[in-house]
Amino acid sequence: MCVTGQTLALAIARPVQDIHAGRIRPESIGVRVLLPSRDISLAFPVSVEAPESDDPLHSQWLIQRNTNANSLRTALLSLRRSHGIDVQVSFRAVPFTPMAELYLINGTEALFAYCMVSRREETIDDTLHDVFDASTDVSLQRRFNSGEALDNDTVFVEQSHLWFNSIWETVSADLSFY
Repeated sequence: MCVTGQTLALAIARPVQDIHAGRIRPESIGVRVLLPSRDISLAFPVSVEAPESDDPLHSQWLIQRNTNANSLRTALLSLRRSHGIDVQVSFRAVPFTPMAELYLINGTEALFAYCMVSRREETIDDTLHDVFDASTDVSLQRRFNSGEALDNDTVFVEQSHLWFNSIWETVSADLSFY
């Protein structure tokens, strides 16, 4: 689950390169991504002065979300054609703005980072906007690993999978790119 998919697309780039270089050879790859719906009023990015009139900000966010998602899908599906790997990529839309990013890997790992809200300026179509936005710092991401013993990391990974699946199976909907 993420806001734009940018961090996820960057994180996937290295394993995709390793596959192309022959360093790893997975039999299959399954990726499910939850992103905010295009139809909601986002918690961020929003205008500092007029949070209700953030049309250019929403449009810019939507372009970024769709670009990152399509880039991720293209990179992964290319592995099907080039290496014969069974690849499944699915996107679903959630009716809220995530306040953290959560990546679950192979049922045994979870990467988690809070989205930190800050004030910044952004230029869209030659117009400067003062905005509240949020981002994650990859260096601050916390890695949780499940092990054989029932420890806090294992509980976090298991609960994160249950939480993600509950969102995927209930309140998420097909993601509309257009």
